[in-house]
Amino acid sequence: MTVADYVTRCLHDPKGGYYSTRPALGEGGDFITAPLVSQMFGELIGLWAIETWSRLGAPERVRLVEVGPGDGTLISDALRAARLVPGFLEAVDLILIEPSAPLRAEQARRLADADVHPRWLSALHQIETDAPIILIANEVLDCLPARQFIKTDGGWAERRIGVTEGNELTFGLTAISGGFDRPEYDVEPGQVVEISEQQAAFGRDLGLLMKAASGAALLIDYGRGKPGAGDTLQALRRHQKVDPLATPGEADLTQWADYPTVLEAAVRTGADVTGCMGQGAFLKTLGIEARAQRLIQARPDAAPVIQRQLDRLTAPDQMGELFKAAAIFSPRTLALPGFEA
Repeated sequence: MTVADYVTRCLHDPKGGYYSTRPALGEGGDFITAPLVSQMFGELIGLWAIETWSRLGAPERVRLVEVGPGDGTLISDALRAARLVPGFLEAVDLILIEPSAPLRAEQARRLADADVHPRWLSALHQIETDAPIILIANEVLDCLPARQFIKTDGGWAERRIGVTEGNELTFGLTAISGGFDRPEYDVEPGQVVEISEQQAAFGRDLGLLMKAASGAALLIDYGRGKPGAGDTLQALRRHQKVDPLATPGEADLTQWADYPTVLEAAVRTGADVTGCMGQGAFLKTLGIEARAQRLIQARPDAAPVIQRQLDRLTAPDQMGELFKAAAIFSPRTLALPGFEA
């Protein structure tokens, strides 16, 4: 099977898929996301949403959507920050796009006492377009897998996954059967090129959604900001990298976000896109350093922890540059906070 098919089944198979049965987030789980690093992340995303709503003209109704909300920490922190602007909360129709039953249950528990109660949908196309949409997708693209192609001395081949005579999973090369356009950039023999039809479709669907309803979709993920080769498939279990073929369904599998492909797909729908910038620069533009200082002033004893959290989110050698932010939006006149020139 293709690498993309393998990752999809490992993550989403109803009986044995990782997200369907045993997602483990946080310090005690398999991996940690930015909202779990510090409350500052979700708070700033909440303020970004409020400012975007304001720049849309503060409509009486707005759909606040999070795709892949994890355990609900990000949206919970965002809603708490939104209490600064009660009019925003009164306008919000909160939608969570989450296919995982265990994660839906955790989100419901965390948001039980929130100012706005969510409703759950399974796909973007189910979102109504009769009101502007402000959408957040943090670490979603890396869960949308890519096929892998390798340049060999004899031409191009697809990297696939099969079974050995000893009944163990293994990588192998096969002839390419459709769905592959040779990259326009230079690729050396032996290098891997990843192409994600799912990421391209996600960008297209977001573009169509923004064009139909108006609004903005914020994407934050780790990945490449310009086209390039590289094998980015990895598996995480208990915060350690493990063999992606070793324990199917028991580890989190990811591949880098391909921002050029996602944004190009959105542009083809007629939507507009921002440039792609590092997470650290984006959060600093939103005011994370000032927020950290206010937290330190309120809790001087926690200053070392808060500083470590700030560094984790923004330092170039941590999440600051590998993780990137970009947005898809409509109308063209909408100037998005954090992305102004």
